[in-house]
Amino acid sequence: MTELFDMPSDLQHSYLGLVALHLREALIPVLAGLLVALPVAQLCVRVRWLYPPLLWVTTVLYAIPSLAFFVVLIDYTGLSETTVMIPLAVYSLVVLVPAIVDGVRSVPQETLAAATAMGFGPLRRYVQVQLPIAAPAIIAGLRVASVSSISLVSVGMLIGNEGALGNLLNSGLSYNQPRLVWLSVVGTAVLAVLVDALLVVLRLLVTPWMPRGNRKNTRTRAVKEAAR
Repeated sequence: MTELFDMPSDLQHSYLGLVALHLREALIPVLAGLLVALPVAQLCVRVRWLYPPLLWVTTVLYAIPSLAFFVVLIDYTGLSETTVMIPLAVYSLVVLVPAIVDGVRSVPQETLAAATAMGFGPLRRYVQVQLPIAAPAIIAGLRVASVSSISLVSVGMLIGNEGALGNLLNSGLSYNQPRLVWLSVVGTAVLAVLVDALLVVLRLLVTPWMPRGNRKNTRTRAVKEAAR
């Protein structure tokens, strides 16, 4: 069994080390994208004309092939993890900004009016009322962004061996070892499934007001929860 997970010496990591590296390179950009998307999305909600051009810009950036993005960044960040993570953070904005905007816009106006009447300022209303109600949409966006990021990390194998489990795929093809190829492909798929499952659990934890079966009255329960 141990022979199955023996790694070539040029990878400089154990299999678990590659898994940890893969998660770091995939999830840090998503977290960075979320931190940028939250204020940007709120700005788009408040200034409605800003949303279409911003969405167009992020979509154009998403259309740039990841390898081309890496090549452009190499002159500035070198053959490093940063070169892989910056494009992934940019790509996550394409998913996260619309998810947050749609979620925040779905908050009933009467709920916002009630929060304002209770003395909530714009920031407090956004953090304590709008974001909790928008949580299902936001986490849905996080699920898509995270799975996409996990799959794209492997492309980093083409720029200085920075693809984590993708490096294992490259080694398997170079050394003609199908074992390494399968470890890379299956490992990446399992990581994506596990991260997605964890985000589903997170949604269940942060939205206890959402019914598990019958989804009627979901918005009513959300409003009551936010008003507490």
